[in-house]
Amino acid sequence: MAEFFLSMFAALMLIISIYFILDYRMKKREWRKDVHEFYNDGVKRKSVIVLLGTKFDQTETAQPIYEKLRSANIPLTPSEYLGAHVVIFMGIIIALQNFFGIQFPVNLLVAALVLEGGKRLLFLIRKNYMKQRIIEQLPEICRTLANSSRSGMTLTQGINLVAQEVSEPAKSEFRRLAQELSLGIDFNAGLKAMEKRIDSREFQLFVATMLIQKKAGGNLYAVLDEMSQTLEDRKILQQEIKTMTAEQRYVSYIVPVIPIFLVLMMNNVIDGFLDPLFSGLGLFLLAFFVAGTVLTFILVRKVTNIRV
Repeated sequence: MAEFFLSMFAALMLIISIYFILDYRMKKREWRKDVHEFYNDGVKRKSVIVLLGTKFDQTETAQPIYEKLRSANIPLTPSEYLGAHVVIFMGIIIALQNFFGIQFPVNLLVAALVLEGGKRLLFLIRKNYMKQRIIEQLPEICRTLANSSRSGMTLTQGINLVAQEVSEPAKSEFRRLAQELSLGIDFNAGLKAMEKRIDSREFQLFVATMLIQKKAGGNLYAVLDEMSQTLEDRKILQQEIKTMTAEQRYVSYIVPVIPIFLVLMMNNVIDGFLDPLFSGLGLFLLAFFVAGTVLTFILVRKVTNIRV
């Protein structure tokens, strides 16, 4: 009899324990769901720095930085751009102090100069690269507009077609032009504004042709088709010139870097090697060295810059 009651009690305890286990598992799923909603709110949780950066990107202060980045075709937000400034500045300071032996406060000054020069050079290169890419796309743009004109479309419809068909960076510029035209901005004013943003001889020729044809009429298809062929020939010629002057262009970059690198390395090997450059005659020699390096770079670039 005792064995029967013990068996019944054990079975009852088993049923009760299974009930509590199932109840605990259900509550555990609910806890996980509540914690996930609390921390993530349905999306990936963002850090405080990212949230502050997002708020900064929405302010009026960030708009000029955003326009500057967009014009240079740099895929960064204003907060990311400023954050990169801080990280690169600290990295340059650490590199100057540990590898080249430049101590405080000279390393701060050198790091600021290097960062400012690198920033200006980056924007110049990226802006010129974007212009060059748009110029390379001009034959395709002319052919697309010519085909749209031949099929009976208007110039505005042709520009909308270009904004859909061509790739970046011309796609963004023509999409902006199409949006301006849809808002009622004059066709001539929209083209002139885009000409100012791109600022190249080839694009000025393209804009002048479009404006003249729109005002005087004529066979727009034939003009644009001929222009596309001419621009294609210019593109091939420019590529040949770049190939022939590639060595000289790379020399123009290497020549200024080598003496600066050697001086910094000597300062790392010999303690106080740069100290005489910041006193009396040394300042004159430093200015002469910097001016000679910059002049060398400019002269070599001028020799290799063959305009077609």
